[in-house]
Amino acid sequence: MNPSFFARMLATVLALGLLGSMGFAQAAAAPAKAKPTKAAPAAAPMADLVDLNSATKEQLSALPGIGDAYSQKIIDGRPYKAKTDLTKKKIIPAATYKKIATKVIAKQK
Repeated sequence: MNPSFFARMLATVLALGLLGSMGFAQAAAAPAKAKPTKAAPAAAPMADLVDLNSATKEQLSALPGIGDAYSQKIIDGRPYKAKTDLTKKKIIPAATYKKIATKVIAKQK
């Protein structure tokens, strides 16, 4: 076999190796796509919050997990200093409170 043949083959293999490693380096240097994260539910805008101290029975009943019975209990338990009073005063269970916590507010007069 011709020694120049081996020299050309070696040069070709090295060149391909270099090109391949450059492509790998560029791919490794490229910023990784951010993994989608499960965000916590965002709080409703202030105007969309239901005020526990002034909402009607219908407005309260429209909240997730709150029906006619709980909405009447909320009305009967007024006034509230904080929305967490719903669980402190045992008006609704904690699991139900978690469903509505970002949707309600207890405004003070």
